[in-house]
Amino acid sequence: MSGTNQTNFLIKEFIIVGFPGFQDQPSKKTLFTFFLIAYLLVLLLNLLLIGIFIVDRNLHTPMYFLVCSLAILDIILSTNTVPRMLALFILDLRSTPFLACFAQTYFFLVLSSAECFLLSVMAYDRHIAICRPLHYPTIMTNSRILKLIIFSWLGGFLSPTIAVGLALRFPFCGPNKITHCFCDYASVLILACGDILITTLGLSIIFIPLIYIIFSYTKIIRSVLNISSSTGRKKAFSTCGTHLLVISLFLFLAAGVFVSYRIPGASVDLRIMAAVLQNVFPPLINPIIYCLRTKEIRDSIMKTLRKIRLIPTNT
Repeated sequence: MSGTNQTNFLIKEFIIVGFPGFQDQPSKKTLFTFFLIAYLLVLLLNLLLIGIFIVDRNLHTPMYFLVCSLAILDIILSTNTVPRMLALFILDLRSTPFLACFAQTYFFLVLSSAECFLLSVMAYDRHIAICRPLHYPTIMTNSRILKLIIFSWLGGFLSPTIAVGLALRFPFCGPNKITHCFCDYASVLILACGDILITTLGLSIIFIPLIYIIFSYTKIIRSVLNISSSTGRKKAFSTCGTHLLVISLFLFLAAGVFVSYRIPGASVDLRIMAAVLQNVFPPLINPIIYCLRTKEIRDSIMKTLRKIRLIPTNT
């Protein structure tokens, strides 16, 4: 154990480089302004969605329990990385203690994994609603969906434990500069001295929910296409279209980041931007998508605004 501690603390801190191509002050101020506005909107919109869910008892159904859980997860996910990024851009705070960096890495993986599991539960919910509508009320009860949400969070906390634990055992004996805006797992691990294959393989568990999501929506689309009436098909697609948009947004960004590490000559700034947007863009867009595309949420917002007299009541 003592030997492990000695090798781990050969590097006592990491230096966060940020965007290599945007090191000048005007660029940093632009990045700070953009991500500050985006972060404040993430907080405002997701807190609004959570508040609407709490106030309106008509939304206390399995689907909206999932929507509320996703909003909470999005707030925590962006808060894990964005404030530290803002300090980097405006205050040039680059130094991060060794263990603090790994803590951020761990929670980033936890939250990303939990979102994967939660999106797979949402896919399961839509699968039952479309493919087995008569059984939906008995299968997807509030108590059952709460259990699935809890399991999603537990799965998120457990899935990266081995990978991060193994990474902590590697000696960090060389460079300590992380070419990223936060302590990203791959960017930290590349600084380790040793064979990192087994650690990267430990993260493959997050692809299990992604495969299930694709499988579920394939069955959903097949079931919808078998509906004879065009009105029925349109209604069925509308019930799962919002979830499909949210899932696609998350998957495309995650896939883009994953692929960018494996493309020789890929722009480092572009790869970092894709990873950063993965922390900001879905949490920002998700509540907008739900508010625009989900009639129940739109109606609840209008009802609340009328109640507090921000808009006139119908006469």
